[in-house]
Amino acid sequence: MSGATKEPNPDQRPADSRLAGRVAIVTGGAGSIGSAIAHGLVAAGATVIIGDLEVTDRSGTDSFDSESLDVSDENSVCQLVEGVVSRHGRLDVIVNNAGIMFETPVSDQERSAWDEMLAINLTGPMLLTKHAAPHLSQHGVGSIINIGSIEGDRCNPGHAAYAATKAGIHGLTRATAVDLGPVSVRCNAIAPGWIDTPLNASYVDNHPDRDVVVEELAKLHPIGRVGSGSDVADVAVWLASDESRFVTGQVITVDGGRTVRPSLPTILM
Repeated sequence: MSGATKEPNPDQRPADSRLAGRVAIVTGGAGSIGSAIAHGLVAAGATVIIGDLEVTDRSGTDSFDSESLDVSDENSVCQLVEGVVSRHGRLDVIVNNAGIMFETPVSDQERSAWDEMLAINLTGPMLLTKHAAPHLSQHGVGSIINIGSIEGDRCNPGHAAYAATKAGIHGLTRATAVDLGPVSVRCNAIAPGWIDTPLNASYVDNHPDRDVVVEELAKLHPIGRVGSGSDVADVAVWLASDESRFVTGQVITVDGGRTVRPSLPTILM
């Protein structure tokens, strides 16, 4: 969404060693937010493996490895975790970012599509948490970061399935924090608002009044702009690091203040 927000180049950030020596898995790492998180973790010193159905050949780069992963398939999840631990000798951080979204009114919702979204958006994070948990506290306090949404407690039209899964992610985050806290694993969620992803950009760019849409979207946010992938990534890095060592079971909203300001008719703004 050109002109709406400027994405900082993660490779030009100051040197950071907060996550030096740690190993992280990021699901859905081929997507915009997942890629930004992966780059942010690498910039902080972590070794990062992204798991995605779309595997990118990263030979010749020093960023991160890509592995095939179907988060809805427990065998695929187990194989990824065991392979990472076998190759790197540890696992410290997981980021449950993989997800899908479609728009269907609840009255028209097909069971097969509902089940698919549930499997990817909610069951997938549970499966990775289940198989990663035994490894996460072997070298200190492990960190699980789930990517929820502001739609976890509010909803746009046609998003019944999406909102239900994101509300589930927020609940799973709290339950995981309670269950795994005693074994030195923290679990938190990030709830992004409108982020300038290619999906959102294409939706806006194809609108006949694109410039008006960009302006109106910016007005929704007290901070004056929509979010970028790096806005989410910076919070993920903090949650993965020892700087957030006493933070667990929290859902951190990253939305530029959009949800804290009650809506008003445009004529009154």
